Amino acid sequence: MAAGLSGAAVASFVANKNPAVLAAARRTLAAGRALPFSPLSSSTAASRFPPRRRVLGTVRCFVPQDTEAHPTAAPPVPVPVPAPETALEEEARAAAARGIAERKVRKRSERRTYLVAAVMSSLGVTSMAVAAVYYRFSWQMEGGEVPVTEMFGTFALSVGAAVGMEFWARWAHRALWHASLWHMHESHHRPREGPFELNDVFAIVNAVPAICLLAYGFFNRGFVPGLCFGAGLGITLFGMAYMFVHDGLVHRRFPVGPIANVPYFRRVAAAHKIHHMDKFEGVPYGLFLGPKELDEVGGLDELEKELARISRSM
Repeated sequence: MAAGLSGAAVASFVANKNPAVLAAARRTLAAGRALPFSPLSSSTAASRFPPRRRVLGTVRCFVPQDTEAHPTAAPPVPVPVPAPETALEEEARAAAARGIAERKVRKRSERRTYLVAAVMSSLGVTSMAVAAVYYRFSWQMEGGEVPVTEMFGTFALSVGAAVGMEFWARWAHRALWHASLWHMHESHHRPREGPFELNDVFAIVNAVPAICLLAYGFFNRGFVPGLCFGAGLGITLFGMAYMFVHDGLVHRRFPVGPIANVPYFRRVAAAHKIHHMDKFEGVPYGLFLGPKELDEVGGLDELEKELARISRSM
């Protein structure tokens, strides 16, 4: 290092004395070469200060993006707007409303028709039965002697026939109507079209023997005709009660008035509803003793549920 410093001092002195040497030194520095007497030309200096290399790199350009046009959050889901109804949809809705109104009018007409038929038949049968009973017993007492035995037999058989019809209806319902006569009784287990159904034929069938028994007992005197008259009267009474409770109270074919408020009749109606549900293999098949039939097969809980459901719907 002392030698370098002394060389630099000598070079400075020479340059000051000789301007030509100074000019040559400047040209050498401009050409990028070290002076021979410079400390940078030595190997030690070259090792300590290596030449810088020019690093070639890529120029990255950052273009600002529009954050409003491309938001980072997910775009909102559009809410579907219901399309306006077309003319066909409006026409279909109007047709459905007209159909409902027509069905209501038809149902009211059917109930009115059946009500007229029920009232006329009830009044007719009741008036004929009362007149027959009155004239028959008045004829029996024309001679002044009261036929107590015949009168007792007539009234006893009237009650017996009315009770016996319940057991007959139960047996016929199970063994005939739900068996060989199902093609007729099936109309009663399907939605009814019109005021009447094919199942109504059974009411007429049961009315035929009642009319025959009443006619024979009315036009003949004696103990046996009195029993026949009583049997016909009992069948008639059962038929009238069956019509009001079964057709009116249970199936609402016509209004029954205060009958719907009788507690036992309400249980009878609920039991018959369970028959149409077919939950206990069709039990009960009877009508007035239907709750007792359900008790025999363990269906009282279901009967209470049906009663509660009917009470809520009223």
